[in-house]
Amino acid sequence: MQQVKAKKALGQHFLTDLSVAQRIADTVSEYKGSPVLEGGPGMGVLTQFLLQAGHDLTVVELDTESVGYLNAVYPDELRDRIVSADFLKLDLKQTLGDGKMVIIGNYPYNISSQIFFKVLDYKDQVVCCSGMLQREVAQRIAAGPGSKTYGILSVLLQAWYSVEYLFTVHEHVFNPPPKVKSAVIRMTRNATTDLGCDERLFKQVVKTTFNQRRKVLRNSIRPVLADADHKAQQEGRQPKDHTEFLSAEIFGRRPEQLSVAEFVNLTNAVARETSETA
Repeated sequence: MQQVKAKKALGQHFLTDLSVAQRIADTVSEYKGSPVLEGGPGMGVLTQFLLQAGHDLTVVELDTESVGYLNAVYPDELRDRIVSADFLKLDLKQTLGDGKMVIIGNYPYNISSQIFFKVLDYKDQVVCCSGMLQREVAQRIAAGPGSKTYGILSVLLQAWYSVEYLFTVHEHVFNPPPKVKSAVIRMTRNATTDLGCDERLFKQVVKTTFNQRRKVLRNSIRPVLADADHKAQQEGRQPKDHTEFLSAEIFGRRPEQLSVAEFVNLTNAVARETSETA
């Protein structure tokens, strides 16, 4: 069977080390009772171990050449289980149903962050998300408060998932070799069912403050307050003076110093402050 040629536009780097593929497949070994969706299987280096382990496996692949290869190599095992589509545009409920599911893959470097944001959209269904991505993004997802790599992805994902940085993968085990190192992480759904704050505002606060991460919160939170003030003006009300609110100790800190719980508290404080002007 002719090998699939890696396509730069799709961010493809095919894993060639079978021992690494086995280790990645093993990260979801305890979820054999749940449907598993593999994103970007390519030529099936990870797929083979997931099938051998007896998982209820469906794969989604955008590259039509890879789809043809998988159909030829796994005509029975993957019959009616190969979805030829863009993972980012896929309706996961329509693909795997409304129940719990597991996501795994050797994720294309150029869309890895977007894949994890998509997982967040299905946080009530995705009980585990595991796989390989570029090390820099993996480090950001797994980073804790106080780290230079701690940021938007870290907070939004760790609000709902426990994140484990499992191991680093070096460049030489890929064809073609990428220019950066890779890493394998596993995200397991935590017990949180309600953040205890407005989720939309939580995302706004996290994204707005980290977009100016070098500034203290007293300065970086101002766009959020300004939105509420603008709405008040549009409704003919007087915007509130936020001087006293911004004098609290927390606003002298930078966003990377706050834990997820502290971001929840900050969101609730902002909600109370803006409720009189919104």
